[in-house]
Amino acid sequence: MPLHIVLVEPEIPANTGNIARSCAATGTHLHLVHPLGFRTDDASLKRAGLDYWPAVHVEHHDSFEEVRKKYPDGRFFFTSTRAVKRYTDFEFRDGDFFVFGKETKGLPQELLDANPETCMRLPITDKVRSLNLSNSAAIVLYEALRQLGFPNMR
Repeated sequence: MPLHIVLVEPEIPANTGNIARSCAATGTHLHLVHPLGFRTDDASLKRAGLDYWPAVHVEHHDSFEEVRKKYPDGRFFFTSTRAVKRYTDFEFRDGDFFVFGKETKGLPQELLDANPETCMRLPITDKVRSLNLSNSAAIVLYEALRQLGFPNMR
């Protein structure tokens, strides 16, 4: 089963393009929750994803609730600088979903409050507010793939 990255209302096309490229490289499914802060025909989105877009399984959703309804048995992990547990504190499985919020605000607090046991953070110093979205997604994705033994990858 593939892993899944869910971007809730992403704002910067280059970040989404970079994440799409990581998804293509790993066989990960990408879910884009609207509204997006850009058009999907945006040149910088396409440039960041290079010519890998045909290799990416992308699904568009009108809300995060729509994602949950479509995948009722999915395990969802929520990233936030406000989470207590680190991403390395979890044991990931095939088919897991990693949920990331918009670049300027992150995920809604009510979503984090409703899922405290599956909220995770990436450790950073006090010198910055957060990591870049595409870097964060790659770090979490590759940790899950490492735990799973890099299935179907050379």
